[in-house]
Amino acid sequence: MTTPAEPALAKTVLRERLLAARLARPPAERAAAADAVAAALVGALRGRVSTLAAFVPDPEEPGSGRLPEALTALGARLLLPVVPSTGRVLDWAEHTGELEVGRYGLSQPVGPRLGADALAAADAVVVPALAVDRYGIRLGRGGGYYDRALAYARPDAVLVTLVFDDERLEELPREAHDRPVDAVVTPSGGWQDLAPTAG
Repeated sequence: MTTPAEPALAKTVLRERLLAARLARPPAERAAAADAVAAALVGALRGRVSTLAAFVPDPEEPGSGRLPEALTALGARLLLPVVPSTGRVLDWAEHTGELEVGRYGLSQPVGPRLGADALAAADAVVVPALAVDRYGIRLGRGGGYYDRALAYARPDAVLVTLVFDDERLEELPREAHDRPVDAVVTPSGGWQDLAPTAG
């Protein structure tokens, strides 16, 4: 019988391994991956969104140095997350081209804060992940910020995550609060639809 602690422990072990692998990637590989995922994301979302929610990737994440600026080519309203000074519910602000350093050293937009429920305006949400499986279950960094944030996303919003090619896994540990994503973008595979129902 699986206890509730087992998926959480498995996620912790996997998270450490994936983070170490990301840190070991050469800068040239990261740059090429950023160009590829940005182009695939823009190509797939063009003409499909009037409001898009995304994020500013850290240096080791796919899309670093290219997003969110590449997404402005869509001509859509672009919302970016703001980590609050206390608590674990993401706030959102419209991206106007200027970023500042926020909590945990993360880049965030400088504009007026719109509240957690601003995410409900998004036709698509680009969600960070360390890995994703074939059912759309994603592994985040463990803070639970996006698990809470996605409660505000519309049921019909397209949820897509960005990972490196080798971070697409067969199956990840799943917990009750995990909301599957609909698609993944990888450097080599581009946009790939997923089957968000576990077998």
